[in-house]
Amino acid sequence: MKLTVVGCSGSFPSADSACSSYLVEADGFRLLLDMGNGALGELQRHCGLYDLDAIFLSHLHADHCIDMCAYFVVRYYRHDGGRCEPLPVYGPEGAEQRLTTAHADTPSASSMSEVFDFHTIKPGTFDIGPFTVRTEKVCHPVEAYGIRVEHGGKSLTYSGDTGPCDALDELAADSDLFLCEAAFTHGKENIPDLHLNGREAGEAARRAGARRLVLTHIPPWTDPQINLADARAVYDGPVELAVPGATYEI
Repeated sequence: MKLTVVGCSGSFPSADSACSSYLVEADGFRLLLDMGNGALGELQRHCGLYDLDAIFLSHLHADHCIDMCAYFVVRYYRHDGGRCEPLPVYGPEGAEQRLTTAHADTPSASSMSEVFDFHTIKPGTFDIGPFTVRTEKVCHPVEAYGIRVEHGGKSLTYSGDTGPCDALDELAADSDLFLCEAAFTHGKENIPDLHLNGREAGEAARRAGARRLVLTHIPPWTDPQINLADARAVYDGPVELAVPGATYEI
């Protein structure tokens, strides 16, 4: 598998990065994990507008899904080559309605489903193209899911947005790469069931026995170097910060 960081800023785009979006590729299949603010523009650096094969939305907060409204325009109003076939989109219940409301002026109430084939995710294991994926509900104020993606005996776990929880540890168990949010700063924010800090992300990676940790979803107002140091203090494996354009072979 190849993982490309399209965007990694948390809560809102930074001067250097779009919000959460990660491209996973194998056997010519392209799966996008989330499409937050600014992600569609950055995505075009890494693949064509019509080259995605499926999209997974971890939850329906704007910094993880709002550029789907712009992507609707790309697919619905395409003239050269005609209307796009519906693209599989895996997301929490209500994804179609949320995106339709956010767009506000779709031609009809069902226009989103003319270019996106919505699948409601629940905890479980299923296939997306060549990938075997497992989804688990994690701790966040809205319905939110982490995802484990497996291919060719290798595994990638993406936390989505979450506070500490057993489901995340189980998803990440023995992962080759653990892409984990670290939005909060240890000792500063203490809001249950919302986000992880760098130390908590490191502790989750240690408990899971993950082989590599990449910290992501760090907001512009958070010092990423503090979170990196906090993660390294509790996790002995390789750990680094996600940056836009970074690629990983898994």
